[in-house]
Amino acid sequence: MRLVLTRPRPQCADWLARLAAQGVDAVALPLIAIEPGEDASAASRAWARLPEAALAMFVSPNAVEHFFAARPQQQDWPAATLAVTVGPGSAQALLQAGVPASLLRQPPADSESFDSEHLWPLLKDLDWQGRLALMLRGEGGRDWLAERLQERGARVEAFNIYRRSCPRLNADETQLLEQIGAEPVDHVWLFSSSEAIHNLATLGFRPSPQSLAIATHARIAETASRLGWPRVASARPDAAAVAQAWRSLLSR
Repeated sequence: MRLVLTRPRPQCADWLARLAAQGVDAVALPLIAIEPGEDASAASRAWARLPEAALAMFVSPNAVEHFFAARPQQQDWPAATLAVTVGPGSAQALLQAGVPASLLRQPPADSESFDSEHLWPLLKDLDWQGRLALMLRGEGGRDWLAERLQERGARVEAFNIYRRSCPRLNADETQLLEQIGAEPVDHVWLFSSSEAIHNLATLGFRPSPQSLAIATHARIAETASRLGWPRVASARPDAAAVAQAWRSLLSR
């Protein structure tokens, strides 16, 4: 069974390489398009606020990419600002962008799930009263963490620095989608976002009674089940964990 990777296109090559290293036969069908945000100045305004911030939250590798693309010349990452994120891919992108590892916070590698709930224990005991926290994101997202910080007295400012939308499939991708629909038992969907599942429905795809999926969070699994996937396995958003779930489906 081929694993169908549905992450945004900029993330697919790295994920395909990591899955291949785990022995997983995978193919990419990006179901989320990443576009510039409506406010072209958002990332630049966030950089202007960064030196005052105690924390900057990056919701995805896309947030890291779009934020650092607007980096002013000669501006370094502030020595007192934490960079926080929930996913290993985002964490790696931050390190590659030059954020010191000592200032990076993410859920522990052995966490049951990589999400804001598992990030919060690393932050909750710090003094947030009156301190500035930046949320660097697409249009919406990560409200749970923002609410927890505000409850502790933080001043939260959100910057929508990119936009997510339903993709326009090219000819090869359209053919792949048709093939998956015709051969559901030969493919396993990998969903890392509920939005990808909704976009798939928008594109006209409907799961069959034989359709299989792996979801990287309980809320995503709930969405898949609600929209008709009869069998949804769970795995952390980590290549090794996904490979284990894929092999478990193969063995059955």
